[in-house]
Amino acid sequence: MQAETGDGLTVQGRRQGDEARHGVIVEVHGADGAPPYLVRWEDGHESVFFPSSGTMVEHHPRASAQR
Repeated sequence: MQAETGDGLTVQGRRQGDEARHGVIVEVHGADGAPPYLVRWEDGHESVFFPSSGTMVEHHPRASAQR
């Protein structure tokens, strides 16, 4: 998995009825965009996160690429 600071994460629930969790990558600790990531979750807490199956990255364009 490759990601950058500012990308969004969605983690699907593992069991029926579990809601998906959403967060934003605050820091990338691996080489070349690899995990682990420091993630700020939608409830405001932050944690170091290692993605597993059921994790999707929503890539956001960089500010410099938008010009």
